[in-house]
Amino acid sequence: MEELQGDILIVGLGVSGEAAAAYCAARASSGDPVSVTVVDSGDSDALRIRAERLRGMGADVRLGTSIVAATYDLAIASPGIPPQAELMFEVRRSAAEVISELEFAYRRSSCQWLAVTGTNGKTTVTSLLGHLLSVAGTPATVVGNIGTPAISAVDEIGPPAALVAEVSSFQLALTERFHPRVAVLLNITPDHLDWHGDMETYTADKARVFARQGADDTAIIDGDDPGAARLIDVVRARGVRVVEVSIERVPDGGAGLSAEGMLTLDAASGPLTLTHRDELHILGDHNVSNALAAAAAAHAFGAAPERISAGLRTFEPIEHRLEPVGAVGGVEYFNDSKATNPDAALKALASFPGRALMMLLGGRNKGNSFDELGRAMERAGARAIVFGEAADQIAGDLQAIGVQFERAGGLADALRAAAALAEPGSAVLLSPACASCDEFSGYADRGRTFRRIVKKMAEEADGG
Repeated sequence: MEELQGDILIVGLGVSGEAAAAYCAARASSGDPVSVTVVDSGDSDALRIRAERLRGMGADVRLGTSIVAATYDLAIASPGIPPQAELMFEVRRSAAEVISELEFAYRRSSCQWLAVTGTNGKTTVTSLLGHLLSVAGTPATVVGNIGTPAISAVDEIGPPAALVAEVSSFQLALTERFHPRVAVLLNITPDHLDWHGDMETYTADKARVFARQGADDTAIIDGDDPGAARLIDVVRARGVRVVEVSIERVPDGGAGLSAEGMLTLDAASGPLTLTHRDELHILGDHNVSNALAAAAAAHAFGAAPERISAGLRTFEPIEHRLEPVGAVGGVEYFNDSKATNPDAALKALASFPGRALMMLLGGRNKGNSFDELGRAMERAGARAIVFGEAADQIAGDLQAIGVQFERAGGLADALRAAAALAEPGSAVLLSPACASCDEFSGYADRGRTFRRIVKKMAEEADGG
């Protein structure tokens, strides 16, 4: 492993920031000539616990300040800190280079990478891709936004293993050398505009996943999504092999859905039929598209088609993504807490065609409109319970369209209201179209709370 050198500043003490700081501090303890400073403008009990842990490893940790008093060779910035934040202005002034934890992990790694990005579907595709490679016998570790920071795994993973990374636009915005052998772009729809500023910047940051790719690499791009499709010719013109994904056809040299509903790869040797869409355990057209993207990525990395087929048929729904959590009084409940923007909620809505549906919508808005979602709900005859900080805006958009809705104070109230209104045979779907930070620590906390309440409701219904 190459020696780590210089004065390093870790900006933000979230999950990835703590992991990066711990890695650097461990390298310093092993003799590398590196110093570690951590700064976070917040100051909470959770941050203080993390700070003490890192101080015990030799790091200098400063909480509750946006002042960066010294100069640094390198700054590793948390994805949670927007570019316009006062702290980031200080960091750019004080550090010779500012990168993300993703970029730092890539520089410290010795293995090959597969990267998955997009507004929605990243976690499902990353998990599925890791599963497909595992079934194919290819050693791979899943990292990134999905849970484990990449920097935590780089010392344990080397050739011939690979890292399969879920990567966000925040992380990609601060990359320079990041070069995945296989890169997947699922879609680009409005999200995080409060962070990026506008769609042009957001799109450009997503596209950075392909920036370092060349003729020996593969780009998997969804041709059905207008935001992603516009990059197909751009990436192909640079000599990168592009595999287009579509559920409307089987693209030449791509991955698609046949007229008979078979997931198919158009390989050089001819069409490779993988499995029928009805054999997938994940719901909705968007998950057929996700399965095709993961299959194309696994095949590009060398997985055998028959192993990909087996993996597609054995992959189960993952937590907080259209996750069935139980039935009470003939009503089914689904946890889609990861749907933190309207486009994700739209895809979830489309997964219940012809079914009476009650959607729980609310939380903290990220600068999005709910008009398109409202129109889709009106066409589907879906109803809503709105809650949280964004309740007034969602209610206004739904009311203007004519969607039936009720108001609730928080998630627990919303779920109880939905249970009172839902009829046997219908479904209640938590697909909030908003972030969770008004009431919860994150979407996972929100999803677990939803699941816990449904379980309690079931026990009460059974007299337990």
